[in-house]
Amino acid sequence: QVQLVESGGGLVQAGGSLRLSCAASGRTFSSYAMGWFRQAPGKEREFVAASKWSGGITYYADSVKGRFTITRDNAENTVYLQMNSLKPEDTAVYYCAAGLWATTQTMGTDYWGQGTQVTVSS
Repeated sequence: QVQLVESGGGLVQAGGSLRLSCAASGRTFSSYAMGWFRQAPGKEREFVAASKWSGGITYYADSVKGRFTITRDNAENTVYLQMNSLKPEDTAVYYCAAGLWATTQTMGTDYWGQGTQVTVSS
């Protein structure tokens, strides 16, 4: 059974940092793009960042460029999202995803995690 399990969410003040982790199991994801989406209350889920299978090619939403960094460890089937200079508008449930493709604006979503809450206070 394929599972994506996120961790690392929490409450942080504006300007602070958090690091999210997503551990994948049930298959090898080294050939998959892995990334993150988020959904704020009352809003649609939106793309945040993605890393192609090699980890050398990454994509970011304009709203997080320069503040968030996505990395992955294929040996550990894990993807990370380092979030710096957090803003109240970054408050959302963050979801890990894995899919067979990624572009500058989104990625395939064959698998989803259950989500982790990130709350940024002003």
